[in-house]
Amino acid sequence: MSFLAQATIPAPDIDFLGVGPEIALVVAALVVILAKAILRKRGPVNQISLWVSIIGVGAAGALLGFQWNDVRDNGPLTTIVGSVRVDLFGVFLGVVVVAATAMALFLAASYLERENLEAPEYYALMLLSAAGMVAMTTANDLIVVFVALEVLSIPLYVLAAFDRRRLSSQESGIKYFVLGAFSSAVLLYGVALVYGATGTTSITGISDFLAQNTLFEQGTLLAGLALLLVGIGFKVSAVPFHMWTPDVYQGAPTPVTAFMASATKAAGFAALLRLLGVAFPLYRNDWRPVLAALAALSLVVGSVAAVVQTDVKRILAYSSIAHAGYILMGIQADTARGRQSALLYLLVYAFMTVGAFAVITVATRKGDDHHSLDDYRGLALRRPVVGGLLAFFVLAQAGVPLTGGFVVKLEIFSSAVDAGEYGLATIGVLAAVVAAFFYLRISVALFTKPDGEEAAAPAADDEATEDRKVDSWTAIVLTVAVAAVLFAGILPGTWLTFAGDATFF
Repeated sequence: MSFLAQATIPAPDIDFLGVGPEIALVVAALVVILAKAILRKRGPVNQISLWVSIIGVGAAGALLGFQWNDVRDNGPLTTIVGSVRVDLFGVFLGVVVVAATAMALFLAASYLERENLEAPEYYALMLLSAAGMVAMTTANDLIVVFVALEVLSIPLYVLAAFDRRRLSSQESGIKYFVLGAFSSAVLLYGVALVYGATGTTSITGISDFLAQNTLFEQGTLLAGLALLLVGIGFKVSAVPFHMWTPDVYQGAPTPVTAFMASATKAAGFAALLRLLGVAFPLYRNDWRPVLAALAALSLVVGSVAAVVQTDVKRILAYSSIAHAGYILMGIQADTARGRQSALLYLLVYAFMTVGAFAVITVATRKGDDHHSLDDYRGLALRRPVVGGLLAFFVLAQAGVPLTGGFVVKLEIFSSAVDAGEYGLATIGVLAAVVAAFFYLRISVALFTKPDGEEAAAPAADDEATEDRKVDSWTAIVLTVAVAAVLFAGILPGTWLTFAGDATFF
């Protein structure tokens, strides 16, 4: 008994401010689940679940604000035996995740009612997934990265297949689950190899070990790093790990697609930036060529493949792949400006993509299966505000001046040129030219009259007209997204300063 008492390991000290946002999201999810179990009437439980979720997301955002001020004044905060590191970098991307979660939550409020889906389960899954994403932004240990990845992924698998009445939704959930499980296994194997080479899974511990020791046999470490890149590459939809993206984006409920396209990307790139910038800066000559190849492939495949698509959600899926290429360009530059441009891109892209999917949510008919270009043809003529907003968001993603998309692309190209990556910058510019074609294709369809009188009068269908009404929750999302994209394009200084402060780990 005395031996067991001596062998007892004391519990680690936990600074609850450091994990406060995650706690707020998880507690909100648990309250939603309890409300569903206790209350029987569907209407009240849906309203209570929505407001509890909003309060949870708001509390997480407020705690991130406290973290920003605390870290800026007192320096980075580490807790749970150094496995969590709260710095300006992590808080910045946590803000991106929480902002995207809030907007996706608002989109879901009317969508779930329209599609007659179970709201409490949906909200709880979204909150739990967001908690994993926020945890990934501050993860300072490869084990924490893996656990956070699973916490964010498992609810997303269910959310993608949430509409059980639609075969496309079920198909997207199965595809996402199978490929996601495979990528998680690859990531875990990479963690094991890195641990075998360095004797630690701590990200800062790996950096210290490599700075103090010379590895004569580097095969194990490089193989582990390669597998880590594969596992994270899947989450950020980088080519050639992108195969799941078009099918999942197309089949998943549109608010889920908006959530995945914005928040998941921020979490994935948070892990990638911290991994390469903190653990493996001494191996930049090994991983920079790999990132350059991934960026070039993502730009080319994403832009070219989108040209031949006829489904708007699939077009935006391939657009998301191309945007991942631009962000990889900034990371590959391996400079302070490159990281700043990548962080700024993630922030602005979240508003651009959620705004686009918000319009799609209200423009589609009940059933969420009508997303071909023909279904959107003439939308701006029938409903100028809704159609005009969709044109605005896709043109912003194309990089039209006076929008945030133009500023972030300019910053990415500038960082690549400053780093001497002229070839990659050229590929990026050419990819932007190709991408402009399919963005303009969507815009032209919105302002083109449908063929035939029968196709020209969908608004006469009472059910379709009701489904297309812009509810107050979606109106809030559209207003915030438009304001953010315009502000970033016209007065980018504040955004650049915000991203610049978070550049250093």
